[in-house]
Amino acid sequence: MKKKFITMTIGCMLSSMAFGQSFDDFFINRTIRADYLFTGNKDNQQVVLDGLKSTSGWAGRRHNLSELPLEGNGQITMKDKKTGKTIYRTSFSSLFQEWLGEAEAATLDKGYENSFLIPYPKNNALVTVDLYNANRKISASFTHEINPDDILIRNNDNKSVAPHKYILKNGPAEKCIDVVIMAEGYTKDEMDMFYNDAQRACDAIFSHKPFSENKKHFNIIAVATESRDSGVSIPRENKWKETAVSSHFDTFYSERYLTTSSVKDIHDLLSGIPYEHIIILANTDTYGGGGIYNAFTLTTAHHSMFEPVVVHEFGHSFGGLADEYAYTDAPSPLYPYSIEPWEQNITTMVNFESKWKDMVSADTPVPTRDTETGKVGAYEGAGYSNKGIYRPTYNCRMRTNEAQSFCPVCQRALQRLIDFYIK
Repeated sequence: MKKKFITMTIGCMLSSMAFGQSFDDFFINRTIRADYLFTGNKDNQQVVLDGLKSTSGWAGRRHNLSELPLEGNGQITMKDKKTGKTIYRTSFSSLFQEWLGEAEAATLDKGYENSFLIPYPKNNALVTVDLYNANRKISASFTHEINPDDILIRNNDNKSVAPHKYILKNGPAEKCIDVVIMAEGYTKDEMDMFYNDAQRACDAIFSHKPFSENKKHFNIIAVATESRDSGVSIPRENKWKETAVSSHFDTFYSERYLTTSSVKDIHDLLSGIPYEHIIILANTDTYGGGGIYNAFTLTTAHHSMFEPVVVHEFGHSFGGLADEYAYTDAPSPLYPYSIEPWEQNITTMVNFESKWKDMVSADTPVPTRDTETGKVGAYEGAGYSNKGIYRPTYNCRMRTNEAQSFCPVCQRALQRLIDFYIK
């Protein structure tokens, strides 16, 4: 009995330490934007600091500060320098880490911009950026100090703010999940069309569970970032446009992969607007898109599949959900069969208990046959490989454009993340 009492006491103390931290204990109501370069090749990677900027207000979470929303492919940890206490953590994925799975990463060095928003510390803090490889081992780690009085942290408070308007507002930034929808490839004369497209994107997202029942927790802001040229770049057609964030198709030579490497431009254009998550609408009817966890969603706005694609890509960037489709029998370099992926909607069966095993009924076989289309199970074929990687249901918004909804497993994963941000 005495041992049990001591254990319970220690447990309560640890719980208090984990959840007792107040935002005001360590931070002021400002945001630091940390710009990094991720560089290297398949065998060697490096993270370097490119600069720090600051703006008034903090739109991010003010609770669960030392907890991770998801494991991610990379993590940021901020510690109070004096006490060593972890005061903020977050996670992300990056285009650079995807590129490391490409063949050219074995013979070429490249660098990619990455920018992250972190709360402004009251006192000196140490920030560590860790990148993880496909085997979930740290492949690069970089630590630097932030002195809140550093005169070289550029103050962006007086920077001109892009034209914008709320298309959904449910409360102040600090109490809601704040999402911006940016214009890409829209000229000044096309902004009415952009605002209409932004509303369509908003309506599409909130027509899907669990976003529909959590709509009251979101703010959506349409940002009219103007481009000189109409449309976006399509390298395979030798079409290069001068646009707000320099997006283009053919990322990694994949026709449909629409992304941008100009991450600092994105955040410069959003300066002065409260945001946590970013959706970029491309003014084109060419099919494609891309979504990177805690980075951005970028999708075509005028293809007939615009609505399902923007929802799918937001599943990536907001929810950290994996692609559930497959196109080869070969193993994906991103998902070794011996490692359980961190994404909540795919599994290699290495640790199925940590995923959705509790949602599989006792009479459903695992692996699950494709004929069991109405059941949650473990269907082979996901994460780009037809073999060795499993998805929760026969079909889902994260698998095809024809699926009408997120599957129950993806819905639960998204709901857990929404709860993390708002509760």
